[in-house]
Amino acid sequence: MALEQIKMPQLGESVTEGTIEKWLVKPGDHVNKYDALAEVNTDKVTAEVPSSFTGVIKELLANEGDTLAVGEIVCTIETEGGATEVVVAAAPEQPSAETVKPTEIQKHAAPIQREKGAKARYSPAVLKLSQEHGIDLTLVNGTGNEGRITRKDLLKIIESGEIPVAAPAETIAAKAPVASQTSAAAPAPKAAPPVNVPVAVGDIEIPVTGIRKAIAANMLRSKHEAPHAWTMIEVDVTSLVQYRDSIKNEFKQKEGFNVTYFAFFVKAVSQALKEFPMMNSMWAGDKIVQKKDINISIAVATEDALFVPVIKNADEKTIKGIAREVNELAAKVRSGKLKSDEMQGGTFTVNNTGSFGSVQSMGIINYPQAAILQVESIVKRPVIMDGGMIAARDMVNLCLSLDHRVLDGLVCGRFLARVKEILENITKENTSVY
Repeated sequence: MALEQIKMPQLGESVTEGTIEKWLVKPGDHVNKYDALAEVNTDKVTAEVPSSFTGVIKELLANEGDTLAVGEIVCTIETEGGATEVVVAAAPEQPSAETVKPTEIQKHAAPIQREKGAKARYSPAVLKLSQEHGIDLTLVNGTGNEGRITRKDLLKIIESGEIPVAAPAETIAAKAPVASQTSAAAPAPKAAPPVNVPVAVGDIEIPVTGIRKAIAANMLRSKHEAPHAWTMIEVDVTSLVQYRDSIKNEFKQKEGFNVTYFAFFVKAVSQALKEFPMMNSMWAGDKIVQKKDINISIAVATEDALFVPVIKNADEKTIKGIAREVNELAAKVRSGKLKSDEMQGGTFTVNNTGSFGSVQSMGIINYPQAAILQVESIVKRPVIMDGGMIAARDMVNLCLSLDHRVLDGLVCGRFLARVKEILENITKENTSVY
């Protein structure tokens, strides 16, 4: 018999932690390799953690609602023989927290001595716990890789009740710089303490789900780190509307799904991104990464959450191909079948806010991308044409939010002008959906 560990998997690029939404097993349950153990929420996806082994669940090391870093142990499983672990975590292997007693972690007479020039490196989760419970991190021995202090170490101390006296807040801050990250961007800001909102008779209290917390954290990080700027352009899409309306019934009968206006917008944006590649970039602290692939993230909402699946290599797809992928991805989101790899790799976001009647909005950038384009509702408006005549035209507003560290008004203005030009020249004579 062998005791093996199941760790929090990497469920998407730039994902550093996940929240246990629901356990699907309990201690004593027999599971097969690849069986689902738990449902996990991140800021990008809801997914299942698979078992790396066949055996019996020994212990669940996290509760529902707990947030764990990638690579932290979520449960242990007792196996027969020498099973081989499936690698599901992108983090250094760590000793099991079960082998460390609370008293061994926190009883120190003096601060830990480090080699000359060495710096303590703590994750945001460790810093948050230490500040909430007044734990002096210089008095804690870590069980992580190279002595790093983990979230589990602090939870053991808190459970033991023997908490090292915390130094003043400014001392802790000076001694505990945040761990360096794969990108040079700063960690997400610490959430403000809960607001004490009076609850009166008849008020309804709605618990915040794990996925809603993840969305909130990602939005807060984007607004905290990226200096948002905003610009808007209006586009006459009368010819596009006439063309789409003339083919929609035949297309639906032939293909089995709708060709939407949104597919035309995604195609136009993809084409413009090829001509203005700076728009397809990301901020990485000491450099800007201009992405080669044009992968369009699209926002799909459910009743209580927002998902952002990705159309890969959108510039290489036809309008029909984009329409099919939008339809399939939206169906997967609403049926709960969207996979984590279908949420990864996005380089630019196009959001169909017009689907619920919006005519003007300012989107929050999908971090770490540099921009998001809101496609608003197409509405008929009186427009003064050449020669002074007034005509009813189909008009749409395109609203662009941009990260001003990466993009300036000149390139954004030219990009939007090119999108406008492409859309206003879509006609039956010069455009094919195939």
